[in-house]
Amino acid sequence: MSRSIATVVIPTLTAGDTLAECLASLAAQTLRDFETIVVDNSGRGLVRSCGYSGISVIEMKRNVGFGAAINAAFAASNAPYLATLNDDAVADPEWLSSLVAALDSSPGAGSCASQVRLYGRMVLDSAGMSICADGSSKQRGHLRPPSDYPLREAVLMPSASAAIYRRTMLVETEGFDGDFFLYCEDTDLGLRAARAGWTCLYVPEAVVEHRYSHSAGRVSPLKAYYVERNRLAVAIKNFPLPLLLGVPFVAASRYWWHLISILHGEGSAAEFRREGNGGWRLGWFVLKAHFSAVARLGHLWRQRRNISASAKVSDREFLSLLGRFAISAREVAAL
Repeated sequence: MSRSIATVVIPTLTAGDTLAECLASLAAQTLRDFETIVVDNSGRGLVRSCGYSGISVIEMKRNVGFGAAINAAFAASNAPYLATLNDDAVADPEWLSSLVAALDSSPGAGSCASQVRLYGRMVLDSAGMSICADGSSKQRGHLRPPSDYPLREAVLMPSASAAIYRRTMLVETEGFDGDFFLYCEDTDLGLRAARAGWTCLYVPEAVVEHRYSHSAGRVSPLKAYYVERNRLAVAIKNFPLPLLLGVPFVAASRYWWHLISILHGEGSAAEFRREGNGGWRLGWFVLKAHFSAVARLGHLWRQRRNISASAKVSDREFLSLLGRFAISAREVAAL
């Protein structure tokens, strides 16, 4: 089997026009030594019916979710670097070469974050990710100009909408947690990698344009449920005990700020209502997410013990790292 320097993985559900544009941007990359694997989560063989050339396709019998799709491609590849790209993203020609060069020059980095811009706009979707003390994560620099983040620098973790990961790090951390299905799986992996002693770099030269939440919707009921369910899993699995004990109080603060945002017609909670969803429905998804976390508590706690047992970073050091890249509950509610 030939070995490329990188494998680019694109999970897709619809294989529509956005995937075609995404693949065209990869065909224009200045770095040529890479392979592209599209993971078809449609369960209907949509990608093969499109007749794309120059790519490999993995067909799932059903939608297995984002993380499990990435893991399937990782198992099918042997490249030292694995890049992830959403099917609604368009990569600048220097995107992959910039990410590969960053990992080549930084052996302690397990991943790199791209400069992800909102499609067709000169504002950021993300410049890495930030973490809230209730387990929520948000895009660092969201809606700010790219010029506010001009330098290559350490960040907590990348958004997997456009990122690159070192194979040795993925092997050590066992990759994405497929149980997350949608959302926050990149947060979970990023925290586990940090606990294992790996760093993450923001690479501003690696530019991608992204149609934010194109597939599931920016404020859809599906997203509301999985984001809430999975931020609880992130906290239970990864937070040191002093931080974990404070999660319910920080979450209560975030709910309060969501309520204030709704009253002022601002933020994602207000947008959720404008899309025709009542506040009671949002509350139901929150409760449902908590019921799911309770049902999975034993499994999550076993994962927590395994992460702690193999950690190379102490609780104190990890808490300090989380503090460096923290976002407040009020800021989360405002986005």
